[in-house]
Amino acid sequence: MAQKWRMARYRAQNKRPALDEAALRELALAYVGRFATSGARLERYLARKLQERGWAEAREPDVAALCTRFAELGYLDDAAYARMKGAAMARRGLGAGRIRGALAADGIAEDARAAALDQAQAGRWDAADTLARKKRIGPYALELADRAVREKQIAAFVRAGHDFATARAWVDAAPGEFPERSEE
Repeated sequence: MAQKWRMARYRAQNKRPALDEAALRELALAYVGRFATSGARLERYLARKLQERGWAEAREPDVAALCTRFAELGYLDDAAYARMKGAAMARRGLGAGRIRGALAADGIAEDARAAALDQAQAGRWDAADTLARKKRIGPYALELADRAVREKQIAAFVRAGHDFATARAWVDAAPGEFPERSEE
């Protein structure tokens, strides 16, 4: 309760002025300059800032037009963002299913997601290898796991976005013996 009171007091003392067109543009420019982002993520960020700080002008803010203008200028590129984020997630050991969900949550259109998903599908075996190494599953385990542990390991693979066949191949591999690469 004291925490809420302190935050309310802090906000009251440090009230930021309401946004106008120039301040909104500067806020958007600072955001895209600092973070790789998609158009939908920038729109959500600006909507949150407008809710927090308010709007000072008579006419409504046109956040969508600002995002479109930034895309025209090359500050936003959803396809490049999708490829970058997909590759980063694959390097962490995540599969195509998880990448598809993350890109959809970031507001990336299906056509812009296609290249990233193709790249993820092509590198799915390497991503599964990374996950197995991080979680010490299959060939990276010290001993063969019992049935209950293997079920949990398969669940970890599936949650990470890998298909069941890939998960099964890695989990069923004996310690020190790598599964045969399948290119389905």
